[in-house]
Amino acid sequence: MTLNKNLNAIAEFYKTDKLDHGYIKIYEKYFEEIRNKELKILEIGIADGKSLLTWSDYFKNSTIIGIDIHKIDINEKKLTRDNINVHQGSQSDEKFINEIINQYQNFDIIIDDGSHLKKDVIKSFHLLFSHLNSNGLYIVEDIQTSYNHYFGGNPFDLKYSNSHMNFFKHLTDRLNYQEIANPFYISKKYDGEITNVSFYNNLVFVRKGVNDKLSKEVLNHSYEDMKFKEKSSRSGKKFQYYLKYKIFYKLYTFFLLILNVVKRLILLRF
Repeated sequence: MTLNKNLNAIAEFYKTDKLDHGYIKIYEKYFEEIRNKELKILEIGIADGKSLLTWSDYFKNSTIIGIDIHKIDINEKKLTRDNINVHQGSQSDEKFINEIINQYQNFDIIIDDGSHLKKDVIKSFHLLFSHLNSNGLYIVEDIQTSYNHYFGGNPFDLKYSNSHMNFFKHLTDRLNYQEIANPFYISKKYDGEITNVSFYNNLVFVRKGVNDKLSKEVLNHSYEDMKFKEKSSRSGKKFQYYLKYKIFYKLYTFFLLILNVVKRLILLRF
């Protein structure tokens, strides 16, 4: 056991491939201050079990849950520890994931080191993110598979493809949803639920939390409404500013909306 050592030393002891990928030094920045807390940590993908052993030693007061689509011999992998629980099932099997959720309720850290297939990565996020505790971390490893068509990625259209990397890029818009100056904006899933999205080499961290900070530039997704409120309350000239912001500016915004819809139709980007 290596309970009193830092994460890098523990990873070196067990020879986990997270060390070779350069993930450990990034993990330690996030995990050092919480290593002694009582957490529930779910890792998707067990393989040789070395990362579970690493987490078991590092998070000595936590419950480490590992799931894998393949049957894991816990005796062979030396995973017969009190703080390690192993389950067999697919990360995209909704019934299986719900069984895991029913057993453990919520998690503090979720690490997806599973199939790395686009469909599995995205579905797992949808199934599990709502069961992440506030201030919890959802981490996806080996996101470089987004650039490989064998994993359902798309190396030919990096900007507009529906790859798993682009899925996480779009989550940054959920961070700033209050700032979207589109009065026709329809609320999206995860609006107000994410406080940080961080990208590293082949690694993505998503932090869950309440994000309800109001914008100083737009009101109800309308720049025009905010400017009308500011200008009219300051000057008292409601009619003048109503014409300017509520009619002319909104007509201009509506024109831009139609222009973008036509553009997306032409380029088949719906």
